[in-house]
Amino acid sequence: MAHGLSAYLCNSWLDALANNTSYVVAQVYIKLHTGDPGALGTANPATETTRKAASFGAASAGAISSDADISWTNISGSQDATHFTAWDSLTAGNFLFSGTITANPYTAGDTYTISSGNLSASLTVAS
Repeated sequence: MAHGLSAYLCNSWLDALANNTSYVVAQVYIKLHTGDPGALGTANPATETTRKAASFGAASAGAISSDADISWTNISGSQDATHFTAWDSLTAGNFLFSGTITANPYTAGDTYTISSGNLSASLTVAS
């Protein structure tokens, strides 16, 4: 299974830390997938292709969580979303990271929501 941080994001963070380059993502966008999105974040895309803006609370103990609902209205197709990808642009842009979501079948025309606090990412913190 290939979900986690993208090579692009890892390289950008390392360059910011070690090579005095800046790195900022103005907005994170979430896309749904029906299976593992793979190392490039492009495999198994859901029929619903619209990326939705996500916001996150401040990081704590190496983790962040969404601080608002992420909703798709009048969703395309009938599927089970099992994975997500995060991107730095509404269209095109750079794949940032991916992960799993609790499968929740939806029907075309439904509203699909990932509730506030239910999309999170974490890094291992030295202890």
